[in-house]
Formats: sequence, C-alpha cells, structure tokens
Amino acid sequence: MPRPNILLIFTDQQRWDTIRASNNPVIITPNLDRLCKEGVTFTSAYTPSPVCVSARCSLIHGQYAHNTGCTYNGDAFCDDRPSIMDLLAANGYRTHGIGKMHFVPDWGSLRGFQTRLRVDHLHSDYREWLAAQGVDPRIPPGGAPSEMYYVPQIGILPEEYHQTTWVGNNSVSFIQNQAQRNQPWFLFSSISDPHPPFAPPVPWHALYRGPRMPLPKMPEDPEQFWTYINRVQNRYKYRDQGIDRNLVRIMKAYYYASISLIDKQVGRMLETLEQTGQLENTLVLFTSDHGEYLGDYDCFGKRGMHDSCCRVPMLVRFPQRFPVGQTCERVTSLVDVMPTFLRAAGLTDESYRTDGVDLAEVAQADDDSPLAARTVYSQYREEAFGIYGAMNARRKYWYASYDDKEWLIDRQADPNELTNRAYNRFYLEDTARERSRLQERYRADGYERPLDGERWRRFDTHGLQPNWANPWSQPWLAPDPDGGLLIQDSWDTDPAYMIPGYKG
Repeated sequence: MPRPNILLIFTDQQRWDTIRASNNPVIITPNLDRLCKEGVTFTSAYTPSPVCVSARCSLIHGQYAHNTGCTYNGDAFCDDRPSIMDLLAANGYRTHGIGKMHFVPDWGSLRGFQTRLRVDHLHSDYREWLAAQGVDPRIPPGGAPSEMYYVPQIGILPEEYHQTTWVGNNSVSFIQNQAQRNQPWFLFSSISDPHPPFAPPVPWHALYRGPRMPLPKMPEDPEQFWTYINRVQNRYKYRDQGIDRNLVRIMKAYYYASISLIDKQVGRMLETLEQTGQLENTLVLFTSDHGEYLGDYDCFGKRGMHDSCCRVPMLVRFPQRFPVGQTCERVTSLVDVMPTFLRAAGLTDESYRTDGVDLAEVAQADDDSPLAARTVYSQYREEAFGIYGAMNARRKYWYASYDDKEWLIDRQADPNELTNRAYNRFYLEDTARERSRLQERYRADGYERPLDGERWRRFDTHGLQPNWANPWSQPWLAPDPDGGLLIQDSWDTDPAYMIPGYKG
C-alpha cells in the first residue's frame, strides 16, 4: 500500500459532547456521525492546555505544555524542535495549511507547511479574499467581538462568504488538486468556529431554538469549582453581572448551529475524498484545541480543567489501522496526534521524543495494557496563576496555585463533575496519590517551577497591585463592574471604524 494521505480537521473551542453519535440527541451532525460509524470515537480525549495557542503548540510538537514552554496565549511557539509538518515534509509529503493556526509570535510563519492560507488575523488570505468580493472591511466576518462576545448574533455575511465555508472550499480544492499527483499529502484544515462570538449565518441561526436547548451543568454551589482565573475570565468576557438562563440557552443554540455548519464542511471533504478515489488511503482525524464552559458552573470561556473546556472530541477514520465503529473510553490527548500521523506515514525515527502515543495502539490495546491505566496531563499558565491537571480512567485531579486549592473528580461515580472530593476523608489517599503522580511526572521531565520539594510551591500573590489595563495580573476583581473588560476591536484607533461627525 502507498503511504496514506493525512487530513486533520481542527476546530476552535468545541466541547467533547457536541456530536450526535456520541450521545447528544439535540445536535445535528450527520457527517461527524459518519466518522464515528466508520472509525474510532475516543470519548476521553483531553487538551494539553485549555487555551488556543498553547494547545496548538503541543499539538504540532507532540509534547505537553510544560515541555514546550508554551502554557498560555501569551507564550511563543518553540523554534528548537520539529513540527508534524516539518517531519512529514522532510519525508516526501506535500504539506498545506488552511485556516486558523495561531502561530505566535510569527503569525504568518510556515512551520513546516509548504503553503498556507490564513484566517488568523485581520491581514489574512481570507480577509483579502473578502475584499476581492467587495465586502466592506469594517464588517467583522466572525461576528462582533468585545461587548457582543457572548451575545448570540446572526452572521452578517451570507453562508458562501462565511469563514467556515471558506476553509471548506479551499480544503475541497486542495483534495481535488492532489488527486492526480503521485505524492502523499498532509492537509491541516483548521476552522475558527465554534469560538465566540457565536454568529452563524442565515439560515443556520434558526436550526436550533433557545427554548428547546438544555440548561448548563450546575452543581448546588457552582462557585466551589471556580478558580481565580474563572472569576477574571467571567469579568473579562462581560459575564459576571448576573446570569440570564434564556440567553444562555440561545448561546448554546447558536454554538450548536456553528458546529452543524462545520459538520457540513466535513461532509464536503469526505465526499470529495470519495469522488477522487482517495478516501480509503486517507487517515482522517477530527478534533479541537479545547472546549467551552457555555454556562456550566456559571462560567464562560475556557482556561479550566473541567470537562466542559478541557475535554475535546476526537474521531479517527482509517480502516487500515483503526477498528470500524468502535468507541474507546481510554484517556487520550492532543499530544497523541503527532505520533499517530508519523506511525501511519511509516516514520519510526526515535530521535525526536513525543509525549504521546499512537492512537491506533490505544484503540487496540488489551484492558490489562499500560495504555488502559494511562494518565494524560494539562496545564494553563505557570507559577502564581498556574493550573495543573492530570486525568486517567478513574480520577481527574487539578491544582490552582493562585487559589492554593485542589480538586479531585471521581470520573466513574461522578461523570458530570458535580462534586469536588479532594478533601473528602474517603478520598484523601486518592488525592495524595494523584498529586504525587503529577509532581513526579514534572520532576521526571525537569519541570520544577511549580514545585517546592514534595509540595506545591506557594507564590506571593496578595502583594500585587491592581492594574486593570492588564486584568491577568490582578489578585482580585475590581469593585467597578466595568473594570478589566475585554476589548478586541479597534474602533477607537482604526479610521475604518470612524463615522464622520460622530467621533467624539
């Protein structure tokens, strides 16, 4: 058999529980359901870092955030090690990227892609294409941000101009063009949705209705699950001044609509692979960088270790190496994507160490295999504001350094994560064991910054002074409810947003 093509379909901020075939009876995802039916559904897949940039850095390098050094959106990607694209291109693959990559700080870099089409920033290939179609440059193509970040809105642009459709169109074109070439290819098709603002185009906005949507997951005392970062994030995103349950249900409706539009593009790619005779020799992997709270625990955004924002969908179709129609509950991670692709491509060079494992081995392992008892890791930021997590089949543990607090979830007794058992006397040994294992992993990898001997290191946080120009540096939330709000547009500096006679 020739070396397989590899198609990675990657979304932004998509929860793990947003696929109909994975026990969500509300959402409509016939093409993702097809991947479930024809491949393996990994139901316990976790991000190595629950935020965009660091998750993507771990993905392309196959290493946990504490090993890449990229632990949040403000960190740069590492330049001292190869990416998936580097290794595949060096071994004869045609590598192409479409969509949002979030390569920081060099947004336009290739990082092993031979060619790229970008949706990353204002000055991107997608924006240039919109301009060529005569679209007003003042229109926010992905929805209005800032104050509207978590206010559901109808996309201003029609479906044919939507960024999700643009990624789908260019992915289809690439697959078609490669059909006549005698060269294996790797396509990274990266879609910006369902990241907020939730702004599906007409008629997708009406596919789901707010009053039909389920309410968020809510323990009796949701604030017991909050870290300092949750509090800052709720403020940062305009969501800490009371909860409107009807609004939250509409958020979910528009979020689901965005995913269904993504599902349509997945179907177009699969159909093109079939029509060009490439489907059976193409490894298709669908996943996301992290999830979204979407009102669970009265929280919004990501940056946490709850399943809502740390657990991601992961579907793999490639009958040559993966079982058909299997559900695999063993824990997996985005760091597994790189070794999976390299092994499928026939690359077995051990000179580059990844933290992941081949997903085909996970899917086919016996119950007594070490892979069944495996632990995966996740991290957001470092030191004073660090959140450090570990997940296995039985337990999930995380520690938040600013709060100096631990959480322990019994994944079997409490799959909805409604009770923190870290301080429950019947679970104290479990808490100690999971804490010790996480710290031992850090020591083994030479990552000592969050550690103080056998304990978590405590940082001086309460001496910091408020500076609401940078809310992430604050130890408490300002009493002014308008302090520390997110501003993501440039209306006050960009002349394109000025209205003559109305700019004060």
